[in-house]
Order: sequence, then structure tokens, then C-alpha cells
Amino acid sequence: MKIGLDVMGGDYAPDKIIQGAVLAREALPKEDELVLIGPEELIRQKLLDLGEQPQSYKIVHAPEVIGMGEQPTKAFTQKPESSITKGFRLLKSGKIDTFASAGNTGAMLVGSVYSVNVLQGIIRPATTSVLPKENGGVGVLIDVGTNPDSKPDVLYQFGLLGSIYAEFVYGIENPRVALLNIGEEEEKGNLHTHSAYRLMKDSTDFNFIGNVEGRDLFNSKADVIVCDGFTGNIVLKQAESLYRIIKKRGISDSFFERMNYENYGGTPILGINGTVLIGHGISNEIAIKNMILLSKDVHEAKLAERINTALGKYTHTKIFNEKNDTNA
Repeated sequence: MKIGLDVMGGDYAPDKIIQGAVLAREALPKEDELVLIGPEELIRQKLLDLGEQPQSYKIVHAPEVIGMGEQPTKAFTQKPESSITKGFRLLKSGKIDTFASAGNTGAMLVGSVYSVNVLQGIIRPATTSVLPKENGGVGVLIDVGTNPDSKPDVLYQFGLLGSIYAEFVYGIENPRVALLNIGEEEEKGNLHTHSAYRLMKDSTDFNFIGNVEGRDLFNSKADVIVCDGFTGNIVLKQAESLYRIIKKRGISDSFFERMNYENYGGTPILGINGTVLIGHGISNEIAIKNMILLSKDVHEAKLAERINTALGKYTHTKIFNEKNDTNA
């Protein structure tokens, strides 16, 4: 497998990114190739400084950088020699199997949509976050920021995407899918959650168990929790804030340690025709290592193929009829 990594993406690039690549190289099978994308001489020197042999990696020269604050579409099109743009060209041509970056999230989404393309039938790609569970397991929160405004048909698809991800990457059999709401009753919530519930409750595409509340995020009621990206991003940032407060107070607790983003590294973009992972902008070397390892797991799970197969089976007619009703 050829694993592509944007060396210039993230607040601590290139140092922490290259350090993470070195840690990942130690953990990966020898037959897997790490492809480092960025300024060639800089990468070579950083590897030598770490006591690494540059020939142990494939280096692809990309002299331009898309900054964290740049407008994504403009930067992606106007910087053809950037590490992100080159990474997507390599992915599209099959020269790498996966591509990961802790850089400009918007540019990564633009590249995913316009380079490797959205799977036919997907309305909006989505991103996820891992939820540590009190019982020692994990759950999936979807979406966590890609789609701040999500209509009922999109939320339905999130249930499908999250279910496939939970089953084939985290090994959860027949994942229980729930809708995040302000109450467990069917009639609770806003217009979008009302309509999404009606779509989901009779679904044969995934195991829908109803509404859950914010207090259920970390218990064992559901394996996949669906929400719009606006809500999901707030939940994610609140969990990160709680973890930082606990660390500042010197509290040591095994459950709260599992809330550390470093453990999970990044999130795949679900619903595209390829394996693309986005990391946290503040990723350190541990997070980068885990993002690289996760990209291997996601690719080997053949998520894009499984999602494509599921899309061919699910009840499009019902969903789009409901969509027309709610938009009328």
C-alpha cells in the first residue's frame, strides 16, 4: 500500500508531521510505502536530522503550501504545486492509495469532491469523530462539521455512512444508529429532526433505535449518533475542552484519557470515491502517526466500495419522496 501524507499541513508542520511519519514507518509493515509530499530538500534534511534515511520514504516535491486561512477553492485551483493539490493528483491517478493531511480542511474537502469525486447517490460527504464509551467500547458521531446545515435526507444518509464505518473499521456488529435530539420522544426537536426521524424509523438500511440526548453520547445506548455538522462540531469541541480542563487540574482517569484526539489521529471523509483523511490542525507527532495508521485501516476496510454497494440497495425513492414533502 502507498500512503500519501501532506508534510506541510497543520500548525506544527513540517516538524511534527515528519516526526509522526517516522513513528508510523516503525509501526507499518515493510511492504507499505510512505509517500511524503512537500518541499523535497526540506523533507530530506528533516529526515536526516531525525537519523532517518530519506530513501526509506518516497518523496514527492511540492514547493507550494495552502495556508490554514486561505480560501479553499481559490487556493486549490491557483496553487497546482501545493502539497494538497499534488496529493490529490497522485490519489486520482492511482499513484497513492490514501491521502492524509492536517492542513486546510476546506481545501481537503474541495480536493475530495473535485478530484476523486463523490460516490453516485451521495448527497453530501461527511466526517466523523470517535466517541469513547463508558463500557470501554467506542461509538461514532457523524457529522462533525462538514455540513452545518443538513436536511432530513442528508441525515438519513449519515446514518448509513456511520453504520458502515462503525461496522467495518471498528468491528461493531449491526451498529445501533440514533438521532441526536433534545428528547427521546419522536415528536421532539426541530423540523429537520422530525422529518429525519420519520425517514429513519422504518429503515431497512441500518439499525435505527430512535432519538438520544446529549447525556447519551458516552453511554452504551447507541453505536452511531447522527446530527448536523453544526451540532456535531460543537459537541466535538466541548469534549476537547473538557479533556483540557481535566488535564490542567491534574486529574488522571482512564476514561477521560480516551477523549484525547491524539489517540484517533483524524477522520476519513465518508461518501467519496477514495480514502482521504483529515487531521486536527494542532496535530502533534502522535496524532499524525495514528492518522496514518487509520488511513491504512480505512483503505483495507474498502469503505468506498461498501458504501457504493449499500447505495445501490437502499430505498432512494422513499427518501427523495420524503425530501420533496418536507421542502414543499
